[in-house]
Amino acid sequence: MEITYAVSTSSGDREQNEDFAAAGGTEGRYCFTVADGLGGHERGDVASKLVCESVQRDFKEHGAQTLAILFDKAQERLLQKQQEENAVDAMKTTLNVLTIDEKNIYSGHVGDTRTYYFKKHKIVSRTKDHSVPQMMVSMGEIKEKDIRHHVDRNRLLRVMGTEWTKPQYALEKEIKAAKGQAFLLCTDGFWEYIEDGDMEKCLKKAVSVQAWLDAMNEIVRQNGKGSNMDNYTALAVWIG
Repeated sequence: MEITYAVSTSSGDREQNEDFAAAGGTEGRYCFTVADGLGGHERGDVASKLVCESVQRDFKEHGAQTLAILFDKAQERLLQKQQEENAVDAMKTTLNVLTIDEKNIYSGHVGDTRTYYFKKHKIVSRTKDHSVPQMMVSMGEIKEKDIRHHVDRNRLLRVMGTEWTKPQYALEKEIKAAKGQAFLLCTDGFWEYIEDGDMEKCLKKAVSVQAWLDAMNEIVRQNGKGSNMDNYTALAVWIG
């Protein structure tokens, strides 16, 4: 089983990029992270970088089957950083984590950064946003396709960096690793400007994971022209 991946990030039309992505792997174990710092809180770039680096560091120590530990430690370090810099209200971020070993795939998330799972060039599932529009979908008030451009799409219900009385991250059911699987971790600045069907079309045509990501990025850039684009980040993974 061969794991290949590609990463891209852009500030879009903003002065600062508050997204962060990281990937690492040793001895058949891989960890992928993407985070989107909350721009309205001024220190989002610090928060997103901190949680991604925290997860990567702990993954090397604890391994692939302890996502809860990875999230808990990242949350603990972020809250500590807030206290050290007197920035309790200024360091918040989403976080998505995907880990792969020789047998299983695990993923979890907080916020509206998404993880898409593809098999045979089709989307099998995606994480559900911790946002107001996603809640409205679950209540039957709007349709799934309406999330992308909903007026409240940036109103998040769960993030890293707020005090928790109980864990706020969602852990997905484990997936058996197999050839032909693909995954896409991406911030809302990316998925807002590309439809699911275009993700699938690009995947079907691509000869490599980098080519897949490049094709999707081109669509995102074209669709986002003239819209004061937010930061956008994507991390694509292939299992071959």
